Amino acid sequence: MDGLWITLISIGVTILFVMGVPIFLIIGLWAVGVSLVIDFTLANIGVTLYEGLNFFGLLALPLFILTGDLINQAGIAKRMSDFAYSILGWVRGGLAMSALGACGMFAAISGSNSATTATIGSIMHPEMTKTKYDPNFAAATVAAGGTVGIIIPPSIIFIVYGFLLNLSISELFLGGMIPGILMVVSMQLACWYMSRKYGWGEIIKLQYKRIMRAAIGAWLGFFAIGLVIWGIYTGKFSPTEAAGVTAGFCMLVGLIMYPIAKRIELPRDGSTDGRSMAATLLVPGFSFRELPGVILRSGQITGLLVPLIAISVVMQQLLSLLGANAFVTEALSHLGGYYAILFACMAIVLLAGTILESLPNTIILAPILAPIAASIGVDPIHFAVIFLIGDAIGFITPPYGLNLYVASGITGIPYFRILRYVMPYFLALMLCWVVVALVPDLSTFLVSFQGTGR
Repeated sequence: MDGLWITLISIGVTILFVMGVPIFLIIGLWAVGVSLVIDFTLANIGVTLYEGLNFFGLLALPLFILTGDLINQAGIAKRMSDFAYSILGWVRGGLAMSALGACGMFAAISGSNSATTATIGSIMHPEMTKTKYDPNFAAATVAAGGTVGIIIPPSIIFIVYGFLLNLSISELFLGGMIPGILMVVSMQLACWYMSRKYGWGEIIKLQYKRIMRAAIGAWLGFFAIGLVIWGIYTGKFSPTEAAGVTAGFCMLVGLIMYPIAKRIELPRDGSTDGRSMAATLLVPGFSFRELPGVILRSGQITGLLVPLIAISVVMQQLLSLLGANAFVTEALSHLGGYYAILFACMAIVLLAGTILESLPNTIILAPILAPIAASIGVDPIHFAVIFLIGDAIGFITPPYGLNLYVASGITGIPYFRILRYVMPYFLALMLCWVVVALVPDLSTFLVSFQGTGR
């Protein structure tokens, strides 16, 4: 009888999900309903909500979100985009390829997929449409580029994954570095092919002077990236400390640069105008008056994510009590060999990613699938990277496809029109995903080189 009620509750919340009810309420209603059915005390929900967030490592999450907003407001993201274009603008599709490269660099500071798509998209999409790119393809490019936001360290979802599976967040960050770069390169190759086939984009002359000038202009962004990677890789900072140091650095840079930039009248879009070396070295920054708004935006995003983490921990606990972990383990064990089980896990992640956002997908499935992968000999760091790449691909797959909605929102292009042009990137990412799954060293090399020893 309990099984019937649980089924009815699950069907009911699924209907609510289709109707557009927020996922936090969906999981919460399911947790309360199932707790009542199985006579599990409701006081447990309150205790688990609190204990689920009582983890020092989760402090890195709002700090990296704030870092992404700060570098965008300060104009650093625009300088990084200019640098990528100075290197790639001489090839067909160079501006679109530089947008993908800029997504990778922005991801190395912000750790968020939607923030990467929104920030780089708002900067690069107008530029691409001006230089003879199909607007639909340009929107698909920034949507696809955002997928690396949760793979290239620092990654908000890697923090959550490490919290759930009790893995070193520093090692997870290192594991995602090489696969994240491969994702960017694979998408750039797809971009180059499509641009060459249809003649999209304008070509600029390769000028080393321009590259050097753009590199100098982006030095603050490079410093922020280097600060995160150096601190975590050398063990000087924990991920949480790295997030705090980077956020503090970006805040100071923005506040210090603003009065200087205002005095010499730097453009507020972060571009250089060639009037002086100062115009190259400085970024526009932001005022004290603008700072509360930046912090508020970051707080709003954190306020959406953190309650979802807490309630999903409750759901994970209930699924364990209902035997979901044992059921999935037994079902997959009948598939036989290593690769059959691994690819079955990947198929489950990809399918779930088409209908769920990455956070609930990770919280619900990772504790179930990770032990199965470990039982067949998959390195925990390697599987974490495999899992999250599949999760990331879900950002550009319908019916959910969060990045497609974000790109649609900032460009005004309909969702399904962007979906049509995103397919080359989807195929490139799928090929990259399979390569990462088949070559564990891509995920574990930097971790082993670090010599931390799990």
